[in-house]
Amino acid sequence: MQKRTDLPAHLAVAPFTLESARASGVTRARLRRKDVAHVGRGLYRPSDWNFELEAAARALSAASPGAWISHVTAARLHCQLLPPWLADSTELHLSKPRALPSVRRNGVIGHTVVALEDEIESIDGLRVSTRSRTWLDLARRLPVGDLVCMGDQLIRVPRVAFEGRTRPYDTLDGLRTLVGRHPNLQGVVRAREALHLMRVGADSAPESLLRLAMADAGLPEPELQLALRPTDAVSPTADLGYRHRRLAIQYDGEHHLLDAQIFSDRRRDKAFESAGWTVLILGKDDLADGCRPAVSKIKRLLRTAWLDHPQASGFADAG
Repeated sequence: MQKRTDLPAHLAVAPFTLESARASGVTRARLRRKDVAHVGRGLYRPSDWNFELEAAARALSAASPGAWISHVTAARLHCQLLPPWLADSTELHLSKPRALPSVRRNGVIGHTVVALEDEIESIDGLRVSTRSRTWLDLARRLPVGDLVCMGDQLIRVPRVAFEGRTRPYDTLDGLRTLVGRHPNLQGVVRAREALHLMRVGADSAPESLLRLAMADAGLPEPELQLALRPTDAVSPTADLGYRHRRLAIQYDGEHHLLDAQIFSDRRRDKAFESAGWTVLILGKDDLADGCRPAVSKIKRLLRTAWLDHPQASGFADAG
């Protein structure tokens, strides 16, 4: 049985607003007791509450009518790709339109921005910038390479069996339209540069970074999600590679160390090798120092790789 002095159960587990406390019959005098901490204007939390980003963001959003969660906070809530130095950030970012007063809360990073209604969404009552708008907002802060990784994640074709969705979060054309809406936004030049470098087909940040490093090294642009037999829907694929050189490049991350995945990978690689391809398997160490070890291996293999007859004879370009 709940004691008269206990907080209602839903207020005892996460931050809450003054309005929600009042609606639950909690008095101001009760909020001054030691088991409740005053966070800031109109916001409270249980004293023994352990910080959790989504709960903090929900309370902050509820206490800020007309505002929405944005930037790094939104990216983390959306589980978007962020560089290691931001991946576990506990920053709290709140955006407001120009018609509202600026955000003034200790520890909260406020932004006054221009955003269209379709650039903000509601997730179970939490107003948050969309994945695409979050990508654009972070263009001011992220280096181009990290912005490309984040953008590649938005436009990649999902694997329905694993992700339960059939469509990408956005398209290159959709992102171009978004960028075109905000020509004066800080970081928009970097966003345009990233758009030029983004490609459909990169399934992970390492694959995106490797592709960018290959371009910086002057290598021809590789084909992504390269199918051994393009007309076969169940054909084995390589993360990237060069069809006319019969070079398949696979990046095997940590999940490839599982027994079932090792067997699947080996069967995949054997299919390429049986067709006369060279298979280059890269790991985490190959991406060190700006992917230099990986680029060096690819260059070495391209010098001796097989070349399709039309390219070798000059009747087609050897890209």
